[in-house]
Amino acid sequence: MFVNFEWREGNQVELLINGCQFFPRVFDSIRSARHEILLETFIIFDDQVGRGLKDALLEAAERQVRIEITVDGYGTADLNSDYIAELRAAGINMHIYDPRPRRFGMRTNLFRRLHRKIVVVDGEVAYIGGINFGADHLPEKDPMGKQDYAVRVRGPIVDDIRAAAETLLLEHQAIQELPALMPAAPEVGEAAILLAVRDNHTHPTDIEEQYLLAIRSATSRLIIANAYFFPSYRIWHELANASRRGVNVILILQGQPDRPWTKNLSSSLYNPLLSVGVRIFEYKERPLHGKIAIADHEWTTVGSSNLDPLSLSLNLEVNLFIRDTKLNREVYEHLVDIMNNSSQEVTPESAAKGPWWRAPLTVVSFHFLRHFPNIVGWRPAHSPKIKPLTVKTSKKKRVLR
Repeated sequence: MFVNFEWREGNQVELLINGCQFFPRVFDSIRSARHEILLETFIIFDDQVGRGLKDALLEAAERQVRIEITVDGYGTADLNSDYIAELRAAGINMHIYDPRPRRFGMRTNLFRRLHRKIVVVDGEVAYIGGINFGADHLPEKDPMGKQDYAVRVRGPIVDDIRAAAETLLLEHQAIQELPALMPAAPEVGEAAILLAVRDNHTHPTDIEEQYLLAIRSATSRLIIANAYFFPSYRIWHELANASRRGVNVILILQGQPDRPWTKNLSSSLYNPLLSVGVRIFEYKERPLHGKIAIADHEWTTVGSSNLDPLSLSLNLEVNLFIRDTKLNREVYEHLVDIMNNSSQEVTPESAAKGPWWRAPLTVVSFHFLRHFPNIVGWRPAHSPKIKPLTVKTSKKKRVLR
């Protein structure tokens, strides 16, 4: 099913920084739900955050709210069976994207993941960002908790977000068409917002194209904070062009990575970017998991998409592209703060340090990762499916399907 999303005027948008702001707002919305909750996420953990989510969902289910939850078969492969059983027993519909058998105890569904993070409540309020449902997104309680972002939106854009969540389930025949919610979301603010999804069929480059449009049109400043930065050649080329024409291009990348190899890949691009005037900062306070950027004084994006081959070419992703001067200024002030107080600028001298084999490895890594999605495509093809999330139990216990 093809859905063509357009810019929507008249929206209200609120920036949410880290789980301490995100989780309470989401849980409050779920507790106030009257008709419907649609939730997609890469990961749910059975920890203090996951249990808080479960409690809020169970309260909503008691009020006969329709609830559809979709999780990823790789990211949420180990969710506790009791957790699943409790939600399903309450009448909550749980789906899993591309569940795959393990081989020698290892998860095999590495690519083409459901990486989107969406919550829609009653067709009135929606949340999109990069935050999973786990305590590792609470840096205030965990020194290595992830730094991340989301937005809460109201207005006509919520209709598009709801349609995107519904479309994914309909495409996989996981649900019947959702009932219409009346009235449609009214205009409530000043922000213009575009929803962009990335899939492997009808929208393979939508998020990348919106980034490219913003980079090409930037005239004064461009700041990108991204967790896993190894962009397509087109994005890399346009960033260099923007810097050459006088745009202040700044990258905030991981300096305290949750996966050390990702920093090695990103740093392999430092020298060519520094050579054309791009400034690079490594965020040192904690792992950076954010996917957020601003251009000039109006444009902002927040979502689930990293700027790497997995997000740009394989995973299912979703970003909001927002034209709103107030949000842009708020994000700018925040990014400048972490850049100045929690990051270290990369210099040509520091970027040049390393063993003799680093330069040839950079060339090999760059060209390999450019073609990585095509290489993955050589593997025997399978069509990912959304299936009911079942409970793993012993033979003596009933299996919920």
